[in-house]
Amino acid sequence: MLGGVLGGVAAGGSTNTFVPPPATTGRTRVGGNIAAANLISQVTPNYPAVAKEAGIQGAVVLEAEISKQGAVENLTVISGHPLLIQAAIDAVKQWRYRPVLVNNEAVPVVTTITVNFAIR
Repeated sequence: MLGGVLGGVAAGGSTNTFVPPPATTGRTRVGGNIAAANLISQVTPNYPAVAKEAGIQGAVVLEAEISKQGAVENLTVISGHPLLIQAAIDAVKQWRYRPVLVNNEAVPVVTTITVNFAIR
């Protein structure tokens, strides 16, 4: 029977094997508050007419990679109503951020962005 610590040294039998930790992507994960504080240009999404007519409201949650230059890249949908998702993506792709600095050097970051849709 094998045992051990995840990401550490596997134990069992007559051999021990080192399992290296997963490779990093070079991107730093930051909380939504940090990213929001660095937001310098925000485009408001166009509310899809079909969603508005149907009375659909709610949040679309996206994971975004923000480049060293502050551009939004590689959006991934975490949750949201299908009729609202594309409008959120189209708007957030145009957002711009101040670069996030780590040790006085701009770094790419990953953050979560929530876009709220409410009928008024």
